[in-house]
Parts: sequence; C-alpha cells; structure tokens
Amino acid sequence: MRIFQNKLELIKRYGVIVVIALFCAILMWIGQQSQIAVFSNKGETRALSRGSEEQPFVALTFNISWGNSKVHDIIKVLEAHEAKATFFLSGEWAERHPDIVKEIHDGKHEIAMMGYSYNSYMDLEPQEIKQDIQKAREAFEKLGFEDVDWFRAPHGQFNGEILKVVEEENLEAIQWSVNPRDWENPGTNQIIDTVLEETDKGDIVLMHASDSVKQTDKALEVVLPGLKQKSLEFSTITELVNGSKAKITQVE
Repeated sequence: MRIFQNKLELIKRYGVIVVIALFCAILMWIGQQSQIAVFSNKGETRALSRGSEEQPFVALTFNISWGNSKVHDIIKVLEAHEAKATFFLSGEWAERHPDIVKEIHDGKHEIAMMGYSYNSYMDLEPQEIKQDIQKAREAFEKLGFEDVDWFRAPHGQFNGEILKVVEEENLEAIQWSVNPRDWENPGTNQIIDTVLEETDKGDIVLMHASDSVKQTDKALEVVLPGLKQKSLEFSTITELVNGSKAKITQVE
C-alpha cells in the first residue's frame, strides 16, 4: 500500500512539472503569435500603421526618392535633438547617393526600402512588383545592408495583391498613422500643428526628406522638442515593433 502511495505521489509531482512546462510553452507560443499578428490576421496580410498606446514610443519616418540637399538639413536637426528615425529609400536613389545612405546609417537611423524605381505598384503585375523589390534588395545589399526588413510601397499605395508579394519577399509592410502632408509644403506652422496635435503613443509619422520639401527641417525644430514635452520617445520601426504590441490596419 505504501509503495502504491509513493508511486502515486511521484506521478502527481511529475504531473505538476508537465503542466507547468506546458503552460510555459503556451505562453511562449502566444508571444510569438502576437508578433505575427502585427502583420497578419487569419491569413490576411496587413500593413503596420501604428504601435501600442501603452508604450511612449513614436516612430518618425522619412521617404526619399530624389534629390540630395534637404536630407542633410533634416539629419542635422534630428542629431541636434537626439532623435532617431527610419528612412525609407528607393533603391535607385540609394545607388546614386551611397555617401548619404552611409550618413543616415552612421547617425543611428534605420534604413528601410521603397522598392527600386519609385513607380506606383498599383499599375504593375505581381511579377513586375517582385522584380522591382528584388532589384531594390540587390541595390541595398551592394551597399552593405543585407537585413532590410521594412517596406513601404512607392507613393504609399498598397492593396491586397501588393501586400501578398511583399510577404512572399519576406518583407513587412509599413504605413503610417500621422501624415502632415509636408511634401505639399502647406506651411511650416501647418506641419507643426498637425504633428503635435495628432501624434501620441505608438504613432508612425510620415514625413519626407526629398528635395521637394521646403519646410520640413524648420518644422522639425519645433516638432521634436514639442513631442518630447508630450513625454514621447523617438524610436525606429524595429524598436516600435519589438518594444510594443503593434496594431495593424487592413488594406483593402
């Protein structure tokens, strides 16, 4: 009888250990799925538009497809305010300006891509989109950037077909939640007001660093300290995703 009780007690102990191990495994699986859910839901590919409202992070993003003068002014303002950002570059532009790409990287900013030729993907066939992305990847690899993960379609135009190709190319699609439309040069104060009024925890801010923007660098001189006063911390897209549970927006 005592032997039977001892065996029963041993089985109970091992049973508890197995249950605990199973519980830990489930928690790890849930954690992995939460990262996957940032970009997809029940098989439907989506694009990241903002991060968690529970974290103080805000991601400044800058698109560049042409020109080589305004980007230097923007980098200087970011450096002066110790603000990190993610720069979405077209592969063609990156090939033409490897020195500026290096300057961006040396400033601790993140490099991301916008395809190669910066032509709208809405008018292209899936195979043509794939070829453009692969050409862009080759351009970045030649410059020493072999781990570019974040992708924004030219002109920010996504649909389900484009997103499917992006996913097949092992890239993650990025949109935005705040857009001051700085490329239209609406006025420095208008850019400032839009960003400061609309930006909060988890937001991804769309701005530009091509030569078409004439007011963005001046607006940043007010925007950056203004966002800090709102207790927001500047992060790259990678930090936004890894440091928080990001939210997604369905692209129709």
